[in-house]
Amino acid sequence: MIRINIKELLIPRWKVNDKISKISINDLLSKNLKALIIDVDGTLTSGNKPVLSNDIKNWIVNSKKYFYTYLFSNNPSKRRIKLIADELDLEFTYSGGKPSKRKLKKILDKIPYSAHEVAIIGDRVFTDILVGNRLGMYTILVDSVDYYGEKIERNKFQSIERYIARLITGDFL
Repeated sequence: MIRINIKELLIPRWKVNDKISKISINDLLSKNLKALIIDVDGTLTSGNKPVLSNDIKNWIVNSKKYFYTYLFSNNPSKRRIKLIADELDLEFTYSGGKPSKRKLKKILDKIPYSAHEVAIIGDRVFTDILVGNRLGMYTILVDSVDYYGEKIERNKFQSIERYIARLITGDFL
């Protein structure tokens, strides 16, 4: 019988304490990662409008030089996620169902890398980090961004989610 430790499932391998564009490509390369699966709402753009800031767009364009990059969103709007994916020239999945593993596992099965060579980057503990850890991926927790692509200093929902995760894990998220 395999025991699942919920505490371990909620702790990211790397907590950035900033937005995605502040992640150093060299730091990602040093972790022997080959692919990035990136959440959309909150991670790349605000949940209100599908507008990418220049620094986040430039970070994605640069990351594509080094990593297979894919967008994976729980957002049910194909039109919204496709708009962002087209702007970045990336493949995507919408209505991902995180933290369910089913759709993300299909993506992992299609790419030529093992799960530990793939990072999932997102702003949510109970979706992005949980599904990534369930699949053995390298999990990276970033802060949410606003409409202008700036780090949200006090995201109430994210604060509540991280507080609950901290109660469960005893780890400060």
